[in-house]
Amino acid sequence: MSEPANVLVIDDDVEMAKLVADIARDQGHRAISIDAPVLALPMIAEQAFDLIVTDVRMPEIDGVEMIERIKNFDPRIAIIAMTAFGSIETAVRAVRAGAFDYLPKPFQPKEMALRMEGALERRAMTVEISRLRSEVAGRFSIAGIIGRSDSLRAVVALVKRVADSPMTVLITGPSGCGKEVVARALHGESRRRARKFVAVNCAAIPESLLEAELFGVKKGAFTGAHASRSGMFQEADGGTLFLDEIGDLAAPLQAKLLRVLQDREVRPVGSTSAQAVDVRIVAATNKDLRAGTLAQTFREDLFYRLAVIEIAILPLKQRPEDILPLAEHCLARASARTGKTIAGFSGAAVKALLGHDWPGNVRELENAIERAVALCEGDRISPEDLPSNTRIPRAADFLEAAADRLMTIEELDRAYAQVVLKRTGGNKQRAAAALGVDRRTLQRWFGEGSSEEP
Repeated sequence: MSEPANVLVIDDDVEMAKLVADIARDQGHRAISIDAPVLALPMIAEQAFDLIVTDVRMPEIDGVEMIERIKNFDPRIAIIAMTAFGSIETAVRAVRAGAFDYLPKPFQPKEMALRMEGALERRAMTVEISRLRSEVAGRFSIAGIIGRSDSLRAVVALVKRVADSPMTVLITGPSGCGKEVVARALHGESRRRARKFVAVNCAAIPESLLEAELFGVKKGAFTGAHASRSGMFQEADGGTLFLDEIGDLAAPLQAKLLRVLQDREVRPVGSTSAQAVDVRIVAATNKDLRAGTLAQTFREDLFYRLAVIEIAILPLKQRPEDILPLAEHCLARASARTGKTIAGFSGAAVKALLGHDWPGNVRELENAIERAVALCEGDRISPEDLPSNTRIPRAADFLEAAADRLMTIEELDRAYAQVVLKRTGGNKQRAAAALGVDRRTLQRWFGEGSSEEP
């Protein structure tokens, strides 16, 4: 620690409390010792402590309960548990409650000093990670857009420039890349943000119902229409209407949407009169609408009405600089939901995250991090916590690992031959032909017992 820490020692044994406080002071820290556990919580509420050392077996308040209360009050406080009744069960209970470390009595002062410094270093790291996460969120995001790649910076810059424009925006990109997040950012950065942002998935609502959902319906327009109902255009009046998966809109509705965009008014189903609406339209698609216009599956005039301003989002594999900021953001959110304190990712987990292509883009990454947080039992996400498909090594990773181990050419041959043999279902004859070696070579390496016929 570069600065003295504030340490609180709680133990009903007066001499032990003073001893631990003296150890903290010898390390250059400010320390207070109390022998009445019931006074600890009010003191913690009034003063800021970096580290608390508490006995586990105490009258009035059990030490494990004390740890839980401290963590509920401020999860950043580092805690060391100590007890004369040392047992694995007690240690597990204390650590699960939130203690950073566990030290049985009696102990050497030097050992307590080392545990204190370790706990304080971990606390400093946790606080720094929290600060960096906030900095990343503030520096590289706008209304939820997280990342630092050049392409995403360009998206953020464009969002800021066109947010207040009444022009329609078409957001393109693969599924799961964050098109709705960009649409919400456009709304949030505009003067329309005080009004509603209404999202509709054009592919999720049957064609027979979508017209009524979009434009509203007049009472008696069809069987079951027992009352007049506003549509999403009316609901979004003064705000933003987000039309997701616009490429799946049926041809008849494409014509009606074009009319709304031209006239700025909607005609509810069954009505003979139109209603004026003031709506900013943002559409999104994972399809190539230009190709759709050539194939006559999407109206060319509607395309140009929607694509007054185009924002293209690249797939995550083409902007690897965004993977870690997004992963940190997802980790912070998932940790907050589960109540877990996870400092970050191990080096191996970072390598796995950066080595995966993320075909499902941001949505896949978010699901992977949520899974990892649920499975994580330590203070850092490990590769074993991540989905198995993120741990499949690439060829380059395999060769680098082989070089790290200084594998011989024969060992490399065997390793590669084993992969090929597995791909051929254990058929040595087919594997030997694929490898360009004699079948007896495979028999020498792997023995008999695999099939001979295709």
